[in-house]
Amino acid sequence: MAALARWCVRHRLVAVVLWLLAFGGVTAAAAVAGSAYSNDYEVPGTESGRATELLREGFPGLGGDSDTVVWHTSSGTVRSADVEQTMTETLDAIAELPGVASVAGPYGDQGAARISADGHTAYATVTFADRAEDIDSAQAAAVVRTAEAAEADGLQVELGGSAVALTESAGGHLAEVVGVVVAAVVLFLAFGSLAASLLPIATALVGVGTAYAAIALLGHGMTVADFAPMLGMLIGLGVGIDYALFIVTRHRRGLKRGLTVAEAAVNAVTTTGRAVVFAGATVCIALLGMLILRLSFLNGVAIAASLTVVLTVAASVTLLPALLSFIGMRALSRRERRRLTEHGPQPELPTGLAARWSAFVERHPKLLGAVALAVMTVLALPTLSLHLGTSDQGNDPKSSTTRQAYDLLAEGFGPGVNGPLTLVTRVDGAEDKLTLDNLDATVRTTDGVASVTPVTYNSGADTAYFTIVPDSAPQSQRTSDLVDRLRTEVLPRAETGTSLDIRVGGVTAGYDDFAEVIVGKLPLFVGVVIGLGCLLLLLAFRSIGIPVKAAAMNVAAVAAAFGVVVAIFQWGWGSELLGLGRAGPIEPFLPVIMVSVLFGLSMDYQVFLVSRMYEEWLETGDNRRAVRVGLAETSRVINSAAVIMISVFLAFVLSGDRVIAMFGIALAAAVALDAFVLRTLLVPALMHLLGGANWWLPRWLDARLPRVSIEPPECRAAHERLAAATDAEVADVLAEGDQLDVRDITG
Repeated sequence: MAALARWCVRHRLVAVVLWLLAFGGVTAAAAVAGSAYSNDYEVPGTESGRATELLREGFPGLGGDSDTVVWHTSSGTVRSADVEQTMTETLDAIAELPGVASVAGPYGDQGAARISADGHTAYATVTFADRAEDIDSAQAAAVVRTAEAAEADGLQVELGGSAVALTESAGGHLAEVVGVVVAAVVLFLAFGSLAASLLPIATALVGVGTAYAAIALLGHGMTVADFAPMLGMLIGLGVGIDYALFIVTRHRRGLKRGLTVAEAAVNAVTTTGRAVVFAGATVCIALLGMLILRLSFLNGVAIAASLTVVLTVAASVTLLPALLSFIGMRALSRRERRRLTEHGPQPELPTGLAARWSAFVERHPKLLGAVALAVMTVLALPTLSLHLGTSDQGNDPKSSTTRQAYDLLAEGFGPGVNGPLTLVTRVDGAEDKLTLDNLDATVRTTDGVASVTPVTYNSGADTAYFTIVPDSAPQSQRTSDLVDRLRTEVLPRAETGTSLDIRVGGVTAGYDDFAEVIVGKLPLFVGVVIGLGCLLLLLAFRSIGIPVKAAAMNVAAVAAAFGVVVAIFQWGWGSELLGLGRAGPIEPFLPVIMVSVLFGLSMDYQVFLVSRMYEEWLETGDNRRAVRVGLAETSRVINSAAVIMISVFLAFVLSGDRVIAMFGIALAAAVALDAFVLRTLLVPALMHLLGGANWWLPRWLDARLPRVSIEPPECRAAHERLAAATDAEVADVLAEGDQLDVRDITG
């Protein structure tokens, strides 16, 4: 690390130019290649996946995405001559648009079912030639424009479907801008130096920007979800700014101790930079743990997010020292430079609110530990009612056309029309055909079924399908119960004595199968992530207690964060107020991604907090002093980093995307609880109670473990002065009751 830092400082212009070339080159390549994201939830081997395969093989024309155009009259009916003429002309125009395979409207012999019983609502089905992930957004936008042009007084036209969703206007880059601005303000208040506050922002933006473009290229080689770039940006901005913050803070301390600019930059990367690399590695390991699930949908998310973290870490330990050498002593505020010139290097004793808080925790570990545990328990309780499923367009904001179309269909035709179930089977002979023709009567009387369409056979009569419309919404538990009832009771009885093997597909069936596969593999995944994290901490801190406490704290943070997510998104506490749509289930992939990200981020704070305690423990052998000094010196920078990360995460609520908003709120809640409740309250309280047992490791195990050092021995003038100070001297400083200054956050 030292050699790398020295090279970057000595060749600062080359380092900056290389990063800018990488950023520009990857961005240009992504602009030329375009994006190829895919939200493919299909899991090979599941029943819904097999149903989709059978449908594609037997009915190739049904392979394209199907969307709906819905219109509603406030007075009169949709059968009135003027409405029928307007909408017929509109549907004919849509049918002629590029990318549209067919349009099936309500006006005609076969379309009566597409007009509601009260005559006020009708819909048409627009089938594209390609699946949603392959449709050009310009083609979808042309359909939307053509349909909305038919609107008039008393005639409302809305559109729904996956392709239409591509045209929904999200918050653009407002989320990123807000997050970065808030982070810049916090950094400026903390440092008092405009130059120093801009460097973490610039470093993170270059690293994240390069990763964002690289993820677009990655989508051409593997399945990458459309939310992966935003998720990567969300994580990258949070950890990138924080990692740079830690290094800049150590660099500023070096300058205050009298080191030259070059020495301070090299020292910061050699010490804190190693902790940053270690923390980034833990985040990547947690993210890449998703690969053990062997789901292509999550593989792309894992690699995309890991790539973002790798590039932000690389920028922090290469680009940042080069930039620090450019700004020189301006990393300190004018007041700090003036004080350094007038009084020379000053010893850095832990003072201010951070030091007083550390002493307070030391005096009341049992009480504060109990309070922290109670807070985490209460927030985690909603997790017990977690319902996994995939939200649909009924959860979109009220103002969106997809939500309006969804609601109009539900009101006019029943909620199940937004998510019909498709039953597909191979057909072998007349007996199978006779059974299928008679099956609709049995299915129609099944509890939870609203209607059944006649059986449709392909040209070879070897594959057939029919559609069931449930009497409940796609994301309703009643619809999931209907899927189970069909699969376990109704269809097995009908198949008896035939060669039929009827598979149930459709929106709800596919989502339920996806959730079942993930939940089944979740224990293994969590075990692997926890195990690897504990192993890394065991190697770093030579202790059994530190990894065990870290694992428990991480589980607590995840549970409490999920409690917040359930309350807002599943129970609907404030979701409409925040513009996140109405209540609905939690996405089935959220637990996996959240566990990966949260375990990684929680490990960051654990590393930065405990590494300073461990350093003090090795110097003094005094656990109380190690915990007190470690908390006093690191809580300020951890809290500052947490405020920045929370601001960035919460800003992504403005993205207009429910999934990204879910990630943003969950991560913000987890970081807030981790930083302000766990790492600065519960962890130090437990470490005071456990005493020297915190650092216990069996000798036989210690002899067999390889040596891993997060921070190597360094020039520690300030730390040596602190170690030489007696407890009475430190107590005198604490008793002075220094007034809190904003700069106390980062020292």
